[in-house]
Amino acid sequence: MADEIKNITPEEEESNIIVLEDDLGNEVEFEYLDVIEYEGEEYLLLLPANEEEADEVLILKIVSIDDEHESFEGIEDEELLDTIFTMFKDKWKDQFDFE
Repeated sequence: MADEIKNITPEEEESNIIVLEDDLGNEVEFEYLDVIEYEGEEYLLLLPANEEEADEVLILKIVSIDDEHESFEGIEDEELLDTIFTMFKDKWKDQFDFE
């Protein structure tokens, strides 16, 4: 999934909701959770705003286009995903109830 952040309105910034556009041009809302840095790369962690999918965290690699724009790449390496999610859980263990 190669996504790009759409323009975020002030209301969306305050509520931590961002809108990404998927490969098919559909806008999808996510709740921003965190950015984790690992081995010189940054990874964006999002929670789908859709309640039906809210039990899965989406992790995307941040790819900088220029100073004002970023795009994101999906990650297929399960070991990398596990490492990043473990780092997130360790960082936020006092704030979130992980099952």
